Amino acid sequence: MNRCLAYISLLLLCWNCNPENEGHNKQKQGPQQSGENYADEEYVMVTTIVNFPMYVNHDQHAFTRWGQHRGVRTSILGPSEWDIQAQIATIEQVIGTRPTGLLINGTDPAIAGAIDRAVEAGIPTVVYDSDVPQSKRHSFLGTNWYDMGTLMGEEIVSLTGGKGKIVYLGIFGLTNMEDGYRGLMDVISDYPDIKLVGRYDDKANTEIAAKLASDILAAHPDLSAFCAFTPMSGFGCAQTVKEAGRVGEVKVTTVNYEPELLKLLEEGVIQQLVCQKRELFTWYGAQFLFDMVHDTNPLSVNDDVAGITNVPYAVNTGTFALTKENMSVFLEKPAAFLNFPDALLVYNKAYE
Repeated sequence: MNRCLAYISLLLLCWNCNPENEGHNKQKQGPQQSGENYADEEYVMVTTIVNFPMYVNHDQHAFTRWGQHRGVRTSILGPSEWDIQAQIATIEQVIGTRPTGLLINGTDPAIAGAIDRAVEAGIPTVVYDSDVPQSKRHSFLGTNWYDMGTLMGEEIVSLTGGKGKIVYLGIFGLTNMEDGYRGLMDVISDYPDIKLVGRYDDKANTEIAAKLASDILAAHPDLSAFCAFTPMSGFGCAQTVKEAGRVGEVKVTTVNYEPELLKLLEEGVIQQLVCQKRELFTWYGAQFLFDMVHDTNPLSVNDDVAGITNVPYAVNTGTFALTKENMSVFLEKPAAFLNFPDALLVYNKAYE
């Protein structure tokens, strides 16, 4: 009996030592042990408009803090403009460097092929913010934008009393934006006296949003509300309403809680901010990569052979709404921000 057990143990040892069974990353080290040094590990975030303040102050800030907390190296890469092809090229370049893990902003369905190549190269790959469900990504963390759309729709109904003309602004074609639009429309479809008089693609550009908002107000002087699905859309609409002297008369709802938007909310120019928990999906997205590499929570003796991944396939990190009544705790930076290098706390000068 003892001889049989010894033979089985030897077989298992040989299996686990076989280079062909290393799984998705050659750096996999088994369950995490306290006191281990992970300084040689590098986790890379790839986004687009890499200097965009919302990304810097929330996503990148949380990712870098996570790296400091975990004792690993982190890098943040991507083009300075909204350039999907450049983001794809960046992912392709990063694949060649064999990082420990890859955290990718799911900016557009077109990046699916690059995500697949990262996975096929054996790199743990997590997508955040907007999902790319047709890709082979190991996991996704982000907001349910349908829920964001319904929250905005419910506020629009309340603000307008269930009647009036409204307009949508955002980016066309993105999975998250389309889900948000669908949520908005599903709510207002129950209110026949609310009319959507236009849907506009402002490319997430403040100047374009402001120009569109000005033209819309001229064409529809009886407009009741702007529904803006990017922070830049919201800022452009709010500034236009403010300059037109129609604060409070034309309502504005938008997304996320950047300092400039909080100021406009406090002034009453914006009535509601529907917010993502961006720090959560980047922090835990990075942790999922670490857990994949180190088998921190294995489901079997060899998850790769079993064809399973030891992290959730998709996580909804949640949504919350801010109004003038509950915004006060967001006016000051949390302690985590105060302990972070000021160089990374960049604000959009175009907003000032």
